[in-house]
Amino acid sequence: MKSSIMKTLRKRWSIIFFSILVFESTQQLSAQNVHQTRKPNIIFILADDLGYGNVKSFNPKSLIPTPHIDELARQGTSFTRFYAGNTVCAPSRCALMTGKDMGRAYMRGNTRIPLRPQDSTMAQLLQQNGYATGMFGKWGLGEMGTTGSPEVKGFDTFYGYLNQQKAHHYYVKELFEVEKGVIKPMPVGSTQYSHDLIVQHAIRFIEENKDKPFFLYLPVTIPHAELAVPLEDMKVFQNADGSSKFPPETPYEQGGSTYASQKQPHAAFAAMITKLDSDVGRIVAMVKQLGLDDNTYIFFTSDNGPHEEGGADPVYFNSAGPLRGVKRDLYEGGIRVPLIAWSPKNIPAGKVNDTPWAFWDVLPTFSELTQSKSLPDINGLSYVASLEGKKQVNQHDHFYWQFNEKYLQEALIKGDWKLLRFKRKSQPEVYELYNLKNDIGEKKNLISFHSKIADQLKVIMKQSKTLPEHKEFDWSDIEK
Repeated sequence: MKSSIMKTLRKRWSIIFFSILVFESTQQLSAQNVHQTRKPNIIFILADDLGYGNVKSFNPKSLIPTPHIDELARQGTSFTRFYAGNTVCAPSRCALMTGKDMGRAYMRGNTRIPLRPQDSTMAQLLQQNGYATGMFGKWGLGEMGTTGSPEVKGFDTFYGYLNQQKAHHYYVKELFEVEKGVIKPMPVGSTQYSHDLIVQHAIRFIEENKDKPFFLYLPVTIPHAELAVPLEDMKVFQNADGSSKFPPETPYEQGGSTYASQKQPHAAFAAMITKLDSDVGRIVAMVKQLGLDDNTYIFFTSDNGPHEEGGADPVYFNSAGPLRGVKRDLYEGGIRVPLIAWSPKNIPAGKVNDTPWAFWDVLPTFSELTQSKSLPDINGLSYVASLEGKKQVNQHDHFYWQFNEKYLQEALIKGDWKLLRFKRKSQPEVYELYNLKNDIGEKKNLISFHSKIADQLKVIMKQSKTLPEHKEFDWSDIEK
């Protein structure tokens, strides 16, 4: 009798134990399937006026170490022919958000004109696809109460600057915040470094949205433009006696400028790059700590080439690397920017890719990565194949830019050839032609040697632009 009872109990416990194992296995498989089918997270870090040569993995001669950004490159793929939307802030960001190049984009100059209701953004597409969307840093495409304000352009959460001109300064009285669909100004303490607040909000956004797909757009405001950093960051590049580790220093005096004076602009600039590098490392570490690294894409790039404002010295720091030109130029130094793409399970590690693509390609690329709908009538193409280390079959025939500040500049790249056009009012137009494969520094103008190629590119240049939709970008008077 006793033996029979024990057998029955053992049988029942075996059934229970087996059921528990099956249940746990089922739960684990279910969790794995959910994890595998969950849409990927996207983090897009956009530095402000960071030059191609300010990242050491792109320019070994750089004087400023960037260990965290370089490690991101070692674990991901570096794109050496990636182009900004323009050579200044607002139009470059317009191209990024809307997928249109400078021949079609609504914004074609550095303006405070807002995006219109019909100008859809990548944030709106991702938001409609169930993504939590957050932006922290500099917007520049519409201020509070306009049709271009962040909360009406697809961002659930925002903290930072709306006006790009105010984003030149790091100690400000207020920033703006979006919460629950409402935007409002937020007071900032006079001793608080705005960049640090912006990064803190970005990290909090990652933590709060770790269990759902999210899109984090992080357009930080450094290293442009006022050369100012907290004292503890500055000390890293000062000797024991307080002198700069980057002599000779020419103090920058405010004078009639809007930027604060800086006794050691070289040391301050280096400190800003180092702070940016450190914060990239913090974000990558947070993604790994939360176990999100197998389902997250991180992109790091810049909005245009290096600046010369506020005492910045791009020549001293070789900020453009092997490229010619700086911000406000359509030479390569003004528009070619470093791009690093990282996703351990999806993007090859330690690779260098020279496939050319540009800001207007980011929107359709993200659309494919996230299985979101894209937008009609855009210039961009998806470059997912390049990200995955595959052959990029679908590529642009050419790339086009225009910029007007004092005079009109146009640039067209087709293959290895680049045509530049310069037009000042009441003066003849001037063209320059370069072969980027043989002359990355654009040192030898070949216009007199390859007139037929130049003529072909001139035709394409004219065909690449439409009439601007806003009168501020109507530069037809310059053509006279």
